[in-house]
Amino acid sequence: MLIAIVAERTASETRVAATPETVRKIIALGHQVVVEEGAGLRAAVSDKDYADAGATVLASRADVLANADILLKIRPLDVHEIDEIRAGAAVISLLNPYSNPLLPRMAEKNLSAFAMELLPRTTRAQSMDILSSQNNIAGYRAVLLATQYYPRFMPMLMTAAGTVKPARVLILGVGVAGLQAIATAKRLGAVVEAFDVRPATKEQVESLGAKFVEVPMTDEEKAANDGVYAREMSEDYRRRQSELVDKHARQADIIITTALIPGKPAPRLIEAATVEAMRSGSVIIDLAAESGGNVAQTRPGEVVVTGNGVSVVGTLNLPGLIAADASNLFARNLLTFLQLMLTKEGFSINLDDDLLAATLVTHEGAVRFGASA
Repeated sequence: MLIAIVAERTASETRVAATPETVRKIIALGHQVVVEEGAGLRAAVSDKDYADAGATVLASRADVLANADILLKIRPLDVHEIDEIRAGAAVISLLNPYSNPLLPRMAEKNLSAFAMELLPRTTRAQSMDILSSQNNIAGYRAVLLATQYYPRFMPMLMTAAGTVKPARVLILGVGVAGLQAIATAKRLGAVVEAFDVRPATKEQVESLGAKFVEVPMTDEEKAANDGVYAREMSEDYRRRQSELVDKHARQADIIITTALIPGKPAPRLIEAATVEAMRSGSVIIDLAAESGGNVAQTRPGEVVVTGNGVSVVGTLNLPGLIAADASNLFARNLLTFLQLMLTKEGFSINLDDDLLAATLVTHEGAVRFGASA
């Protein structure tokens, strides 16, 4: 089988879907790897690194795609890539299946396309979980990004000139990104609070030394949000949540929002009036900017400085700011997933495998995502 790697064309995307480490392992299984020239440069991987690992480096993107049996990628295929890739090829990537208008076109090309964001959050899938590996990086980088805009120290300092108070950091959403943000902010000496609609996260928050900000819940609300993902809540709960978040946000120096709901716009956690009541110099890092944002003033890809001096940061693709390590983890996730299907004898899709069945969005000329198949 010929496994292909191309350079990502999205302007903000610096990562690459395979590294010399994973290339060597694929070749050791008896397969070929072809890499587009320059694919890894923004992730600190040179063409020579790929060649030394045994890959063939080609200057022509069209040739890479036209001969691919399996394409490993970061971002969803665009129209040109769908047109150029070999009919019947397999694609393993993030595919944005909830709002990707190109799925029918991919099906017409008879592509077997796996959307890695649909991977079940199970123990067996942990080593393939791209969302977790990349969100972990995003949470870490979010805190460092906040220090870039925050005009004060993070830790408490006692100096001859007087005492500097520690920064107060509020984390909204305690998934993988939120937990890493808590740990990073604590290491930098901040006083940290965290909020999540899932009561089960309280123990995790407190184990990292942060205070859990809790909205009182009914038994029904607790049952609805005791899983891996946050779910939409009742209007009454959202009102109580808004009041509590507003109170704690006004006291915070740095806020990091991470709340996402799969397949839906990001929930609004911080209203404009709350931002307008925050202290001058405060910073909000909105990790949900690409999905519409958790903050009223968020502008995807921009930094908005409000009239009262609050910086609302909507920087996209935070894992891409640490492209080398982000690519290493992403590539290992893809390789582990690929090995569910790849052997020395070839490539086989077993639809009885729950991980493959859950992520396969187009196959044999049909769009499977959303269908009862």
